[in-house]
Amino acid sequence: MKTYRAAWISDLHLGTKGSQAEAMLRFLRDYDVEQLYVVGDLIDVWQLRRGIYWPQAHNDVIQKILRKARKGTRVIYIPGNHDEFVTSFFGTYGNIEIRQNAIHVTADGRRLFVMHGHELDTVVQNIKWLAFVGDVGYQLLLRLNTPVNALRKIFGLGYWSLSAYVKKRVKDAVSFIGKFEEAIARYARDFSVSGVICGHIHSPGIRRIDNIEYFNSGDWVESCSALIEDHRGNIELITNFVAEPEIVEPLPELELANR
Repeated sequence: MKTYRAAWISDLHLGTKGSQAEAMLRFLRDYDVEQLYVVGDLIDVWQLRRGIYWPQAHNDVIQKILRKARKGTRVIYIPGNHDEFVTSFFGTYGNIEIRQNAIHVTADGRRLFVMHGHELDTVVQNIKWLAFVGDVGYQLLLRLNTPVNALRKIFGLGYWSLSAYVKKRVKDAVSFIGKFEEAIARYARDFSVSGVICGHIHSPGIRRIDNIEYFNSGDWVESCSALIEDHRGNIELITNFVAEPEIVEPLPELELANR
């Protein structure tokens, strides 16, 4: 098991069919961290209101995070827009803290502001009905990922996300991501920090915007990505983290009937 000083995960969207919970479980098993930041949208209440979908793997993710906290990992949970009901429970519960945002100090002394990011999404904040409509369309694209990848598997091709492809090819979406990143960086300056860590837009990345370090932990629907900090303060982006391949036991050889 790899040991790190901190990790940031966001946008698991448990409760949806697109959530890559098995990959998340493998990540939590493979990486032992002193501090785990859950940067919003752990549970997708928007989707659960339309219909209950909660397989065992989604429950296992919650249990695994709670188990890590019991064993000494400091868990900081910052709710997003899909799980904003959790804001009613701000406070400290053993090794679990539920907060609106946080300041993380890296091993080399940098101060990083941690937030989900929906606070600066004008659609979510000002036109909520449009955000809900957009979410329905997004969920449809995620459902199409399954048959598309089943067909690709038949032809021996790897996993490919239709929803991620469409989002990256839409000009307005690309423009939105750029403006979102710039807005997040400007917002972070008010907190006298050297960088900001967020999620929300499902677009993992590390870049410098003016004099601010921008980190986005991505999601566990499309990119299966996370940020990790080693004990020297270096922050790395992990993407396309996949679940362990399913082991299929060979069928027993059939004995030929005596003729």
